Amino acid sequence: MQYDVIIIGAGAAGLMAAASAGQRGRKVLVLDHGEKAGAKILISGGGRCNFTNRNITPESYLSANPHFAKSALKRFTQHDFIALVNKYEIAFHERELGQLFCDQSSALILNMLLDECGGGSVDFKLGVKVGPVMGSGPYSVPTEAGTFTADSMVVATGGLSIPKLGATGYAHGVAREYGLGVTELRPALVPLVFTAADLDFMRALTGIAVDGVAQCGKTRFREAILFTHRGLSGPAILQISSYWREGQDVVVNLAPDLDVAARLVERKAERPKAEAKTVLAEMLPARLADSLAERAGIGRKPMAELANKALQDLGRMVNAWSLKPAGTEGWRTAEVTLGGVATDGLSSKTMEAKAHPGLFFVGEAVDVTGWLGGYNFQWAWSSGWVTGQHC
Repeated sequence: MQYDVIIIGAGAAGLMAAASAGQRGRKVLVLDHGEKAGAKILISGGGRCNFTNRNITPESYLSANPHFAKSALKRFTQHDFIALVNKYEIAFHERELGQLFCDQSSALILNMLLDECGGGSVDFKLGVKVGPVMGSGPYSVPTEAGTFTADSMVVATGGLSIPKLGATGYAHGVAREYGLGVTELRPALVPLVFTAADLDFMRALTGIAVDGVAQCGKTRFREAILFTHRGLSGPAILQISSYWREGQDVVVNLAPDLDVAARLVERKAERPKAEAKTVLAEMLPARLADSLAERAGIGRKPMAELANKALQDLGRMVNAWSLKPAGTEGWRTAEVTLGGVATDGLSSKTMEAKAHPGLFFVGEAVDVTGWLGGYNFQWAWSSGWVTGQHC
């Protein structure tokens, strides 16, 4: 029942910490209430695991302390993880914006991590209920399989996102018990929902996707925007959801490469008999163009009968559509948790609690949240690895 290191949580960060510590000769135990390790790894990237991004920088992470992530990301980089993937001859490909995915299954990444754990003395006890962390070095934790004790305790249980996979606030509870702060917790990388008037309009466009820009304040992302029966989703919306707060507007540009107002006025002279929706369909999917023109009240009117101001208003609706979300879809569909264990109580070099030697918090449990596209996995790998080097 005595180990050098106990890691609570068999997800991405926990497995990386276990492999890193085990290969240093530490006797490690990994505990998890789930029946299998790496549940989120397996479903990620549509089953292909977007395991990192070529463009990782600290500026791609949100935290109350924007500098906190720098040390771990520098000491175990995306290039280090790519080298590990290459070592196991896992075929992968690059998609837009530097995102790296397995050619085949996410299971290859999970199996790689388990094999890396096998390179050291790492035991697993899965499918066991885990009680509260106790002690102050050594630490102990009661479970259904008995009580286990170690000089180092690593809490890697993630956040609140996707509760159907077993997500809980366990890490936040441990942090509070030991006097560490926990920042505001919010669903992040999550679709936005809207009030009835906007939602009725969006539902009619379900399934339409465009290359667009979503902006909140000074932050903007250009990626796909998807209309759904619940509101707006797609990468650009998921990205901006991490920055949006209740009461704020989100401005959407559905044709970022075009000055739609100027183009409509120009086409009025060239195609005076054409309906506005027909001309707008030269720039947008036909069903979207039809709905926007109808919403502006000029859908079936020929261009010649429309004042330039009406065309300019329609253009602004396309290029600067201001929306006030009613909220998000919440934890059920959020990819990650925004916020977590406050970084002012942790060492950025080791993830160790400053006031409690031997107690570590890693991965999504910590107040470090990445962009969509492999950034959160890289934080798991980086924070897990540096923890494993010190626990």
